[in-house]
Amino acid sequence: MKIIKIVGILAALTAVVFGAFAFWTYRSVSAPVEHDKSEVYITVAKGQSPSRILSDLEDKGVINNAFTASIYLRLSGRSANLQAGEYKFKNPISLLEVIEELENGKARAKTLTIPEGWTRYEIAKRVAANFGSDPPMDEKAVLYLMSDTSLIKDIDPQADNLEGYLYPTTYEFGLDATPQDAIKRMVEQFRKTWKPEWSQRAREMGLTNRQVVTIASLIENESKYQKERRLVSSVIHNRLKRGMALGIDATNVYIAKMLGRWDGVINKSDVEINHPYNTRKIQGLPPGPISSASESSLEAALNPEQTEYLFYVLDVDKNDGSHSFFASAAAFERGKAKYQRWLAEQRKKK
Repeated sequence: MKIIKIVGILAALTAVVFGAFAFWTYRSVSAPVEHDKSEVYITVAKGQSPSRILSDLEDKGVINNAFTASIYLRLSGRSANLQAGEYKFKNPISLLEVIEELENGKARAKTLTIPEGWTRYEIAKRVAANFGSDPPMDEKAVLYLMSDTSLIKDIDPQADNLEGYLYPTTYEFGLDATPQDAIKRMVEQFRKTWKPEWSQRAREMGLTNRQVVTIASLIENESKYQKERRLVSSVIHNRLKRGMALGIDATNVYIAKMLGRWDGVINKSDVEINHPYNTRKIQGLPPGPISSASESSLEAALNPEQTEYLFYVLDVDKNDGSHSFFASAAAFERGKAKYQRWLAEQRKKK
C-alpha cells in the first residue's frame, strides 16, 4: 500500500510540475517582447537550423529566451515549418507571433512593376537591375533569355522572342528569384490573361493570335484611355481592310529601340528608314508585337468599334491625351492643322 501511495504522490507531483512547466512555457511564448528592430529586416538563411534561427533572434532582442523557444518548438512539433527569408517583426511581438510569421513565410518580397506599353528592352533592363543570378546577368543576357519562346509556341508558333508576351502588371517574388523566374512568371500571367475563346475570335476575324497581339501592342502605345481603345482598334482594322499604311509612330520608336539609338525623339532617319516594322513604309501589320499590351488592349484588338474612322489626332481642346477621330482625309487634315498650331504655341511657351 505504501508503495502505491508513494507512486500516486510522485505521479501527482509530476503532473503538478509538468503542468506548472507547461503554464510557464505558454506564458513565456505568449508574452509580448519589446525590441528595437521593428524597422529592420532580419535574414533567416536557407538551411539554418531552428535553434540557430532562435539564437539569432535572441541576439537581436526580438525574443527573450531561445532555450525556452526551442523547448516549445520541440513540444509543439513546429520546428520543421520555419521558412527562410527576410522578415520585419512588429514591436512588441510575442514568440508565438514570431513563429507564426516564420511558418507563414510572410517574408520580405521583391516587387517588379512592368508598365503597360513597355518593350522587352525596358523590361530586360529592369529585370537585370532587380534580379540577381550566378553569374550576374546584364540587360543583353536577359534579352537573350527572352529568345526562348517555348512557353508560348502553342499560342504563337512564329515567335522568335517574347515581345508582347511579357504581361504588364506588378509582381512579387522571393528575394532569391532569378531573371528566369521573372520572365517565366510574366509569360504565365499572359497565358492566364489570354482567354481560350480569343483564339477562336481571332480565327473568325481572319487573324492569327500573333496578329491580334501585334494589333493590341499598337493600340496600347496609341491610347492610354480604355474608353477609346476600341475606336483606335477600328481605325487600325479599317486601314488594314483598305490596304492603307498604318503610319503609327510607335513602330518608328520601336525600330530605334531595336537599333539601340532611341534618344526620346523621333528623328527624320527613324521615319524614313526602310524596315519591316516601319508602318509608314509598309502595308499591313509589322512582323510582330512592339510592346506588352494590357488586357483591355487585347480585348479592343478583337472587338473594334464599328466605325468608318480612318484617322485620329490628339484632341487639343481636351488636352488630356485623348483623341479626335475622323472618317475623311479632309476632316483629318483640319484636325491635324489645329494640333500643329497648338503644338507650336506650346513650344513658344517653353
